[in-house]
Amino acid sequence: MDVSTCLKSLLLAIRQYRNNKSALNASQLQKHIEDVCGLKCSGVLFSGQVLPSECLSGLMEVAGDPNTNHTLTGTIISLLAQFAAADGEAKEALHSSYNFTGTLAAIIHCNRTTPEEPLVLQCLNVLQRLTYNVRTLHCASHIQELISFLMHHVQSSNDDIVKACLGLMANLCRHDISVQSHIKSQSNVKAFYRALINFLGHNCLTVVVFALSILSSLTLNEEVGQKLFNAENIHQTFQLIFNITVNGDGTLTRNYAVDLLVDLLKNPKIADYLTKYKHLSVCLSEVLGLLHSKDPDTASKVMELLVSLCSVPVLRKLVCKTVLRTPAPRIQPGTRKGVQARGSEPSLALVHWVTSPLDGPDQCYMQALSLLTELFEEAIDSSLCSSAQSFVELLLQEVLVLLQSPDSTEGDHLLKKHCLRAGRVVDFLLVLCGDDALRMLVSRRLSPEVCVSQVELLLSYCQDLAGSTCTTSNHHLSQLCSEVVLKTLELMSHLKQQMPDMETSIYRILQDKRMVTPLSLALTSSRREHVQVALRILFEAAPLPDFPSVILGDSIAANNAYRQRDGELSIRSSSASEDVTFVVKSFPVTHAEPSDSAYHSIDSLIEKLQNGVELQEKVKDVHMSEIIDVYEQKLSALACKESRLQDLLEAKALALSQADRLIAQYRCQRAQAEAEARKLASLLKDTERRKEDLQTELNDQLLEVERLKSDSQQLLEHNGRLQAVVDQHQELKGTYNQLLSRYDKSEGMLKELQAAHISLTQQAEGLRKTNEGLKLQQERTLADIAEKEQQIKGLKTDVLEKDKNIAGLQNEVRRQEEQIHEMEENISILKKELNKTEQARKDSSIKASSLELQKSQLMAKLEKMEEELSKHTQMIAMIHSLSSGKLKGDVTANLSL
Repeated sequence: MDVSTCLKSLLLAIRQYRNNKSALNASQLQKHIEDVCGLKCSGVLFSGQVLPSECLSGLMEVAGDPNTNHTLTGTIISLLAQFAAADGEAKEALHSSYNFTGTLAAIIHCNRTTPEEPLVLQCLNVLQRLTYNVRTLHCASHIQELISFLMHHVQSSNDDIVKACLGLMANLCRHDISVQSHIKSQSNVKAFYRALINFLGHNCLTVVVFALSILSSLTLNEEVGQKLFNAENIHQTFQLIFNITVNGDGTLTRNYAVDLLVDLLKNPKIADYLTKYKHLSVCLSEVLGLLHSKDPDTASKVMELLVSLCSVPVLRKLVCKTVLRTPAPRIQPGTRKGVQARGSEPSLALVHWVTSPLDGPDQCYMQALSLLTELFEEAIDSSLCSSAQSFVELLLQEVLVLLQSPDSTEGDHLLKKHCLRAGRVVDFLLVLCGDDALRMLVSRRLSPEVCVSQVELLLSYCQDLAGSTCTTSNHHLSQLCSEVVLKTLELMSHLKQQMPDMETSIYRILQDKRMVTPLSLALTSSRREHVQVALRILFEAAPLPDFPSVILGDSIAANNAYRQRDGELSIRSSSASEDVTFVVKSFPVTHAEPSDSAYHSIDSLIEKLQNGVELQEKVKDVHMSEIIDVYEQKLSALACKESRLQDLLEAKALALSQADRLIAQYRCQRAQAEAEARKLASLLKDTERRKEDLQTELNDQLLEVERLKSDSQQLLEHNGRLQAVVDQHQELKGTYNQLLSRYDKSEGMLKELQAAHISLTQQAEGLRKTNEGLKLQQERTLADIAEKEQQIKGLKTDVLEKDKNIAGLQNEVRRQEEQIHEMEENISILKKELNKTEQARKDSSIKASSLELQKSQLMAKLEKMEEELSKHTQMIAMIHSLSSGKLKGDVTANLSL
């Protein structure tokens, strides 16, 4: 059964059940709901067409009816919850367009006296999933009753009810000031606070996180919150959040823990506490380890936490250094440590999540691109780009592939995802262009053809969407395409100096008439960054000769006129609304704004309190404390009334905008229905005309059949015999073909199995040999380890002996030093004696010279005195011998010294 037929049957069953709520109609409706549940028709149900919208509205009406059977209501809720969990757009449509939240709240309100019913718990769980990260209008139906129910049943004895109530209350309180004000205005708010504080010691971490989330939303800027999240307790809270994030018992608990830390970081005081947290580096490393998880929800939540940490300058620098640090040198690829070193790099995990498939969870690659943008902004500001250039090259190789255009047959859903991801990729590339070296890397990797094909594809999509039916989804998709076009042009403008072909391409694109739509949408946008980008592009495009400036002016004027007419219609509808008139009548202006006399009396009272002199003079006459209490009560009442009036006005404005959106949606649906009706009418006329032609042909054929009956009657008998033979032959031929095909298939399978058996046998033999080799290697390694341990023991004993020898040698050195000291004293004494000996030697030399002179005189007298010659000769010889022996002794002493 196709989807259209199934939906028509479902709508018919819904109408029958609304007309007659019998058991038979209920069973029929439940059967059709189960049929729809088995079909994958989420895209058709929430496409905005007439039939699916009527089916969803009918299901909402049946589920919200108090007289509906609980089993049928539970089946409808399960079906819608399944669609909401499978598709984010379906969840948004159920929440905003079909008021699924109000329907569930109404069911809970109707069964508030029996909270133990499975239907109530089912509604609470579905509401918790439906309202996660979605703001719920405080003025919606039965929301106030739902809040009262949650506050009352938080202290229930059923743990499932308590957990569901706390989770739903955490969703409603987060980022919703009107819900927070309503809770604070309740009479049992103090008991509610005490119950939440008691839950902080609960044994279930999920309950603890829910309680902390509610307390942070309600009391963070109040006295209770300052006591709970002061400097003494906040470190325990940080440790709890990081422990749950790293070692959480489920994705739900981890998501709420991350959301709690993200909300706490928005408080400057708590962000400062986190920068001083001593275990922050270790916790950050453990959190980064979760990026290697295979669960995309876990990885996207961790990246959301890291992006939130980057909002604090000190933490942003720490995250940047931790993620972009230079990886440790890898060991051999076959070792286990090398694998761990590889897996410990969070940057590679970011590359993996950035390049995740387009049809997968969009939060993964969107959060990864946002985190990379934050990190490289910090890296460029902190001059850390040089250490991350190798990572940038790897990242660019993977990221630039994401700019390739998707298949045009995939539909608008994938096109929207591609536009969102391409916009983030271009933002990341624009950040890289802020550094000269990184800009050169981008210019070498990026080709002009990629940018041109991207712009051409998106411009053609914008043109097609402009000519199609004007719906909200088409308008949103057209804006997305326009944003990506302008961002891509800005990137091309940054790179045109490094790439000459890029300059030619960008000037050719800027002179295209299709550029009028993106520029006019951006120039009339309410977002400042879009206007600034459009102005920068316009500044470059205006001097070009063929730039369509006149068409651009007409388009801007048309957009402004449309906005003005839309504003006038909204003002008229708001002025004609009875609810707003009721609000204005119920809360007069005199209640919203104090009079001039009240302001004057309050100012005079403040002056008296500041001066202090008049207060001391009149303290006996006037009870100033009572006056202050009265004025404080008046001021608080005025502020409360003003806030309530403001909340009501905001709620009515939102309701009116939603009503306008529903009216526009109804008009589009009505136009589609009229177009389909006109098409069906034309098809009906063509069918009737063709029917008349076929009727005439049928009459002619009947006459010819009557003429041929006589001829065919003669051939029937012969044809019957031949037909029997032919049937028998065909049966035999079919049997033969079947057997032949089975034989061929069996033979092919036998050959494949034989080849597979041979390959598996070879693999088994190789694995066995490898296993034996590894066993031998392990035994050798164990033997080597044992020998090394013995060597280490021997070396330890040698070291002890060497220590003893060193101690003995140190004592010997000390004795030698003492001996050296004594020898130095002896040397000083010997030096003195040497000086004396040297003086004696000099005297001996003088005497030797005199003896030589005497010898010469004696030789002269030799001839005269022959008799005395012998005596003188002996005397001279004796003197000579004495002098020479003394000289030799002096020389020997000098040499020894």
